[in-house]
Amino acid sequence: MCGIFGYIGPDDLDSASAKALVKHAQQRGRDSSGMVIHRDGAYRAYRADYPIGWLLKRIPALGNLFFGHSRLVTNGTSDNQPVSREQVIVLHNGIIVNHEKIWATLGKAPELQIDTEVIPAIIASHLADGGTIETAAARVLELTEGVVACAALVPGLGKLLLFSNNGSLYVADKSGGLVFSSERYPLEQIGADNIRQVKGDEAVVVDVPTHEQSIDVREWANRSVDLVPGLGFSAQEEALLQYPKPDFRRCTKCILPETMPFISFDENGVCNYCLHYKSRNQPRPKEELFELVEPYRRAHGDEVLVPFSGGRDSSYGLHLIIHELGLRPVTYTYDWGMVTDLGRRNVSRMSAKLGVENIIVAADITTKRDYIRRNLNAWIKRPHLGMLSVLTAGDKHFFRHIETLKRQTGVSLNLWGINPLEVTHFKAGFLGVPPDFAEERVYSHGAMKQLRYQSLRFRAMLQSPGYFNRSIPDTLAGEYYRSFTTKSDYFHIFDYWRWDEKQIEDTLDAEYDWERAPDTQTTWRIGDGTAAFYNYAYYTIAGFTEHDTFRSNQIREGELTRDEALRLVEEENTPRYPNLKWYLDVVGVDFTQAIEAINRTPRLYEGSNVTSFAPAPARG
Repeated sequence: MCGIFGYIGPDDLDSASAKALVKHAQQRGRDSSGMVIHRDGAYRAYRADYPIGWLLKRIPALGNLFFGHSRLVTNGTSDNQPVSREQVIVLHNGIIVNHEKIWATLGKAPELQIDTEVIPAIIASHLADGGTIETAAARVLELTEGVVACAALVPGLGKLLLFSNNGSLYVADKSGGLVFSSERYPLEQIGADNIRQVKGDEAVVVDVPTHEQSIDVREWANRSVDLVPGLGFSAQEEALLQYPKPDFRRCTKCILPETMPFISFDENGVCNYCLHYKSRNQPRPKEELFELVEPYRRAHGDEVLVPFSGGRDSSYGLHLIIHELGLRPVTYTYDWGMVTDLGRRNVSRMSAKLGVENIIVAADITTKRDYIRRNLNAWIKRPHLGMLSVLTAGDKHFFRHIETLKRQTGVSLNLWGINPLEVTHFKAGFLGVPPDFAEERVYSHGAMKQLRYQSLRFRAMLQSPGYFNRSIPDTLAGEYYRSFTTKSDYFHIFDYWRWDEKQIEDTLDAEYDWERAPDTQTTWRIGDGTAAFYNYAYYTIAGFTEHDTFRSNQIREGELTRDEALRLVEEENTPRYPNLKWYLDVVGVDFTQAIEAINRTPRLYEGSNVTSFAPAPARG
């Protein structure tokens, strides 16, 4: 996934406009970059394992014909774009999820690791079979699954082909020529005219100078860290994982154990979490939401901005927004470096099948992962269950960027697909924060609550000084945007539609071929690279995870029996070695060191009923 852009005109594009196109493309990804330019009667292509600003300082001036990208690395880290094959050069935004099958259809073999390579192969085969450049885009979209927003240069024909199956591509008129970008906003910024979206059969073919010879690609490679490692395997590492079966007291109604922070039981063995529970999955009439969104409907254009992680609930929420509410959405994904490639593929799969534009905001992934590594190393030195949440603090900037996108798109309404049963009091509870049983939202707000939480976190940080590192401003900023900024024009889909796990899973499987994780049966958090680690720590040390709290809420809602919940969590709490391996590899922490730190931490369930949640003693 990336931001693509370009310009073809009689004269050079002015510097300010070119810079604006480049800057906005980098918002969508900065892991690598590529450019194709035409100068002195010849095409030249460049690509690098560096942000595009770095690349532009090392290549000739852009001139009057160029196209490029700033890439969020997803599939194929060792191969950057532009991709050149069979005299076709391609820049591609998106992920093709069925590229391996397409090669067999074409009777060809890939030469690279990147999924994008199949696009020039399809175009070349189509042209060789007597097809035209005007019909080449339709052939690509016919064969591919997943988002394809593409600029394809066929220099032998003197044609540049622009096309997209989900609308993540816009063209406009500028300086007597044509300019394009992955989003409308940068074209508005540079004062382009006649901005139109490229989608489906509406491909754009642009005449460009012909070039019969092959185009050399100059590359600057510096990929020292695999940004998208596979789900690796080591029997020796996997053998380190423990899966104890603690014999402790559980609530007689739900399945919460005695190690749950601030838990107590009545004379019948029912816990206080059950006694104070207020139903969360009793939706209000759908007609209320229809009335609420009515003022936001438009004759043309996007009507709602939808936060979209590619996870189970946001995927189904998007389905409801289109098929039940009848709204035209644009989706927003924040990629902070802990989104697995599975999650990204589901974003691509859903966006393509629904024909929905997906705006990506990508963090500086290398920097974000460095922050995680520093905090994880501090945690390993003094394991403390209340401090595990600092490992996910980097994703809270999600809330900042959605406000920015509302301004850029002009779409004020946003609808969230948050599961109402995903309430995890224990994460703050292990830090010493008692549960607020009156809390109605999954994400709570309030200055006093945040100040209390941060003061307790600060006290825990003092016990492992490694937490005082360069990640602190990023962490605090994320917490601020989540908890203090005013949210407006937003509603929750599952306040009006009952959350039904089976219906959601069946719909995603049947209509979207939604991809599941290979190392677990659950569909929850499978696109989150962090979840396997923190759940292993919670389970090993405390004997339960967020799966226990989630299934307990389902019991209270009458959606599961207690026996069913116990059976489910036994499987769901099983250590997910491949995902653990992925997580520790990408943040650069030794697997053995991290797992042994968890394994040697004293268990909360090995003694009597626990009332203190102090951290484990420091270890050398």
